[in-house]
Amino acid sequence: MSINDTLFQLAPSPGLLLLIIAAIALVESLALVGLLVPGVVLMTAATSLAGHHGQAIGPVLVAAFVGAVAGDGLSFLLGYTQRERVTAMWPLSRHPEWLARSARFFQRHGSLSVFLARFVGPVRPVVPLIAGMLKMSPRAFTWANLSSALLWAPAYVLPGYLLGRTWQQLLDLPEGLRPWLVTLGALVVILAVAFSWCRHLVTRNGLAYRGFAWLSRRTPLGRRVWRFLAPAHEEEPPLASWLLLILSLAALSAWTLVVIHHAGPLAMDLRLAGLLETLRLPGMTLFGEVMARAGDLLGVLALALPWAAWLLWRRHLSAFWYIAGGLVCIALLNTLLKTAIGRVRPDTPAYLADSFSYPSAHTSTAVVLFGMAAAFASRELPHGQRFMAYWAAIAVILPMALSRLLIGVHWLSDLIGGALLGLMVCALVQLAWQRQPRSPLGPCPWHLLGVASLVLVAARIAWLPPV
Repeated sequence: MSINDTLFQLAPSPGLLLLIIAAIALVESLALVGLLVPGVVLMTAATSLAGHHGQAIGPVLVAAFVGAVAGDGLSFLLGYTQRERVTAMWPLSRHPEWLARSARFFQRHGSLSVFLARFVGPVRPVVPLIAGMLKMSPRAFTWANLSSALLWAPAYVLPGYLLGRTWQQLLDLPEGLRPWLVTLGALVVILAVAFSWCRHLVTRNGLAYRGFAWLSRRTPLGRRVWRFLAPAHEEEPPLASWLLLILSLAALSAWTLVVIHHAGPLAMDLRLAGLLETLRLPGMTLFGEVMARAGDLLGVLALALPWAAWLLWRRHLSAFWYIAGGLVCIALLNTLLKTAIGRVRPDTPAYLADSFSYPSAHTSTAVVLFGMAAAFASRELPHGQRFMAYWAAIAVILPMALSRLLIGVHWLSDLIGGALLGLMVCALVQLAWQRQPRSPLGPCPWHLLGVASLVLVAARIAWLPPV
């Protein structure tokens, strides 16, 4: 029996599936319970089944909307009527920090917090409860509840639903493409392990740090090197940034020599391009074009504008100029390398007629923009949570880079060169930033700025042609 037949047999009836989707949305938004339920995973699985079985998207969206509204409404009612008893309920009795974090979120943003919390995982199930405990106006809560659910339902339903509609095509991928997908998955896992391992090595208790510190104390030259690498205000050098610079520079140099030596696409470039020509998944070209517009000059400006305005408004001028300098630097390096190497694109649309292929400017710019954002954001996070900023950046960079292959304007080797170039610039910016003592950038209204960035980039994608 095929996987497709198995999925059909295991799926519930259409009516029951709608009830399941509504229940998942309700439970994920419900106070106390929503903190313990993997709602995103369950919602994706349920909506994928709905899409795979061809259920109309309208009822699925309505079910998610109704469940989300009911979940927040019940949470608000619980806080409104049981204010004194809530803190003694499990799991809040064991984790009072969840309540404190959501209370700070509500106090900072007032009535708007009910709308915003819907899209912020850690506080989503608790903020409506806090709103009820603090006696927020039921009318104001209802408007915030309805409007946020109206946006939340498509955002959570559509990815899983579209995945379900394309299951059959994904299961019927060409044989030649499967090794590439397996290799990509293995590479991501290897890089994740290597990244975590290297981060541990260069921490103060890591083997590389302790070994380098021991060697530096053995000779006068070692002590001079240690003092040179360490910022003037610190006793320890930022080994992670230095290691990233050295490795990315060495890898970029070696990879660029390979590209120049071949004077054309590599064998793996041609093989992957040929496979992608045979692959026609629904929406693949549209996805590539959307990501192309999001990652070009206008898209980058749209993404960065709210954050730049906030930095200027809060007078964080140093951070503003370092980030702007990093983006200008990567633009200049892309232009110089493209002109010097002169590699021809696999396909050259009219708006790219004067542009060469190597390295991928979309990839390198995305690495610099989101890499620097992750580096600055991680400094404001507790040490144990800093990895989250970097993985969020990777989750945005990877599809933006791979989209260049989907629309056929870059080779795979272009993407690799662009990523290495972007990492090198990120390391340089970080090393320059760490040379002087810096005041914290937080607190930052990152959710408001993130929404503003998404609105601007959506407007850019919808109304302006690619550049």
